[in-house]
Amino acid sequence: MTGKTATDRLKAQRYVAMNRRARHDFFITDTVEAGIVLFGTEVKVLRLGQASIQESFAQEQSDGGLYLLNAYIPEYQQAGAHLQHETHRPRALLLHHREKAKLLGSIRREGMTLIPLGIYFNKRGIAKVELGLAKGKQKADKRETIKQRDWQRDKARIMREKNKG
Repeated sequence: MTGKTATDRLKAQRYVAMNRRARHDFFITDTVEAGIVLFGTEVKVLRLGQASIQESFAQEQSDGGLYLLNAYIPEYQQAGAHLQHETHRPRALLLHHREKAKLLGSIRREGMTLIPLGIYFNKRGIAKVELGLAKGKQKADKRETIKQRDWQRDKARIMREKNKG
């Protein structure tokens, strides 16, 4: 039996787009991996690393499916005009029914939001989206996060200097 370790997963994941502000602006309570339905030209652009998910989010649509909204994947320049895709179109997310029901329940009950943390290709070369179940931070919470991060950095520096001397 071969189990995936965290380091194996990190080696396999080659992030093509990351939402760096997500952890600053939101408390991320849970993360889940989802597949994403893409056109061929979108996959080619993702492999070039030219996508942005800074302002994007996931939401349930009228057909009951979960969609990634407001993600920007630019047009593929080498393709003809008739093969191009819309840059900001809603993209369907692929999840197991239980996972989807759990996420949608949290969104409806607790007022949480689904934020994409990153898009990457797994070992098999399939595009995946890492979604975070998030609750918005207030300004004071953001300041506290910055303060904690600075203290951890200072603490590491002090320990490093202490061990040298």
